[in-house]
Amino acid sequence: MLKTFSITDIGVMRKVNQDYIYTSEQPVGHLPNLFLVADGMGGHNAGDYASKVTVETIVEHIAASAESDPVKVLGEAIRQANRLVRSLAGQSPEMDGMGTTVVAASCDGNRLSVANVGDSRLYVVNDREIRQITRDHSWVDEMVLRGGIRREDARNHPKKNIITRAVGAEEEIQADFFNVQLNGGDIVLMCTDGLTNMLEDERIRMIMAQASDLVEKTENLVRAANDNGGRDNISVILIEPMA
Repeated sequence: MLKTFSITDIGVMRKVNQDYIYTSEQPVGHLPNLFLVADGMGGHNAGDYASKVTVETIVEHIAASAESDPVKVLGEAIRQANRLVRSLAGQSPEMDGMGTTVVAASCDGNRLSVANVGDSRLYVVNDREIRQITRDHSWVDEMVLRGGIRREDARNHPKKNIITRAVGAEEEIQADFFNVQLNGGDIVLMCTDGLTNMLEDERIRMIMAQASDLVEKTENLVRAANDNGGRDNISVILIEPMA
């Protein structure tokens, strides 16, 4: 059993919401539940179309799959979405170059399976700490890992928004996978960079700690991101496993 709450918000500066989210506390295929966050990119309507198509394709593939291993079923679903996005992009000049990030999660008791492509994130948060589980597929993150720039300089780097891996960007796609053991008091946070570019990690943790329930935590996070500039679409999913 688990509790969840989610919001996707256009933000203050954008005219179109290119984020797309999906939540199901009920089984999808052989997965006990499924949660997805995607952040589209591309001109005109291409970004919101890419994120929507990607999420819908992943859900449809998992629902129809006989596979029960989360890594295998999520991996193939993301590859299938990548093939479709690339195919659709090739059929229309308006869709050329479209793509999207995606982060996916499924929770089986206290075991969390995660897949990600791009720089949308999944965290595990409790009263003591906030821990980023996913690794951003971005230029600045790769430079930090190589020692080219300092972590504290990455946040405001002019190339911060350049991502190095996305659904639709390459012929073949490789998602990263993570298995996480959840403990009592842990809450899973999935979000697009419209949240994390506006709020530092510790600020996110404090906002969540000061709210009484998932609804208030989610609403307060989105409000704080908008109050801090709201320069991008903001999507947040919170998941609280129940004992």
